[in-house]
Amino acid sequence: MNIVERVRQTALEQPARRAYHFLGSDTTYGEFEQKVSQFAYALQRLGVEKGDHVALLLGNTPHFLISLYATMRIGATAIPINPMYTQDEVTYIIRNGDVKAVIALDMLLPFVEIGVKALPQVETYIVCETTADTGEKFNSLSIAAKEKTYLFSQLLASATSSADPVELDDDDVAVILYTSGTTGYPKGAMLSHRNLYSNARDVGHFLGMTPDDRVIATLPVFHVFALTVVVNAPLLQGATVLLAPRFSPSEIYELAGSQKATVFAGVPTMYNFLYQFEGNVENFSNLRLAVSGGAPLPVQVLNDFEEKFKVRVSEGYGLSEASPVTCFNPLDRERKAGSIGTSISNVENKVVDEYGNEVPVGQVGELIVRGPNVMKGYYKMPEETANAIRDGWLYTGDLAKKDEEGYFFIVDRKKDMIIVGGFNVYPREVEEVLFSHPNVIEAAVVGFPDPNLGEAVHAYVVLKDNSISEEELRQYCAQHVVKYKVPKVIEILDELPKNSTGKILRRSLKELQKTKS
Repeated sequence: MNIVERVRQTALEQPARRAYHFLGSDTTYGEFEQKVSQFAYALQRLGVEKGDHVALLLGNTPHFLISLYATMRIGATAIPINPMYTQDEVTYIIRNGDVKAVIALDMLLPFVEIGVKALPQVETYIVCETTADTGEKFNSLSIAAKEKTYLFSQLLASATSSADPVELDDDDVAVILYTSGTTGYPKGAMLSHRNLYSNARDVGHFLGMTPDDRVIATLPVFHVFALTVVVNAPLLQGATVLLAPRFSPSEIYELAGSQKATVFAGVPTMYNFLYQFEGNVENFSNLRLAVSGGAPLPVQVLNDFEEKFKVRVSEGYGLSEASPVTCFNPLDRERKAGSIGTSISNVENKVVDEYGNEVPVGQVGELIVRGPNVMKGYYKMPEETANAIRDGWLYTGDLAKKDEEGYFFIVDRKKDMIIVGGFNVYPREVEEVLFSHPNVIEAAVVGFPDPNLGEAVHAYVVLKDNSISEEELRQYCAQHVVKYKVPKVIEILDELPKNSTGKILRRSLKELQKTKS
């Protein structure tokens, strides 16, 4: 069994049940199945075959759901990419991921034009219309670009048949999710059909999802948290996904009220904004569960939110390499504030020392994970895979401890990683950009507390001369990395603190931050 087949069964058994709601319009499971099947057929006609890689540069729209499920239906591998990434970031993933076809938002038409020349491996571009003038912009493409580019709606309308049946194996790679790497380059976590199905199934059961649930999907669906918790898990249970194009407190209040939402999932930043917003709390009166992940939820925010909205918040833990969920605070037992909860069904979590031996209750060690949700490995990175997965256990790199009741607590995150609004930022990636500037001699990036985003990026640089300002360096970074990776603060120093071997001391930089704050 896989997700695509299970959702197809729901469509056959209950075609009139609502699959998703988007901007005031409902789509039933029957209609969703028809669109998926037609688009899968269109992809096959364009030459996409089992094992091919298809990049999805899409946001929270039905295009993403249809494209994802159609790609998996024909045995191809979907590679979701943040559509707000810079050209450099997108280009790297498409090249490294051996992408054959790209499905993108119409706002990325300029990238399509560039990609035709810069990315010859891509044979097909499919543009999804979101604005009235998409056709006009499409017609302005060069002849070379037009030869490779198609409009999503036209492909769907011209699909006169269903996709040819493709036999899917549990171990076939369904999705490759690129996660920031400590080397400065993202790593592609290969998630099989078994990985995705098992985690969506177990999360759905653990959270008690039923066909009567209406789940708000305002988390970015190209991110693994949303992919499993607010897309795959609800659809697997026959529930309704309430697609929100973006996160806006006022719009989420309205959506929750008009659609009688029962489940909300978000990162801590969203909880803070919803709590601070002056709206009608009664709009959330049907909410039975709120789920938090992506970053530690401050206990004060958790308590404030629960008090205001009269709903329980269940904090969990996961990572891309585990599809992603490994822990959640249980619904039938005590919820411990500050804890990531207990292991979900079929997943084992363990805290070990540097030799892989389990440590006693209450002692800090590295959190490792085992289960059907653990990735096959990193795409084209066998050494990185061997380092991450040992004897069937995924080593998360996060320091944790477990109490006597089996609840886990994250003590510290992966070394040096910064989490901005739920998104991972590795310092090395930002440092690489700063180092590429001709006037930068040295650079070091650390995280510092931010009241709205949890953490923000803080950079220290040493320059050849003073011909460039901090703001100009920020603008330079903005040309090469997505907005949340751009340093909020850049400080120019005469030199960076180092140890006797010349290694930059990040701890000293964090101490410097504290003295200035």
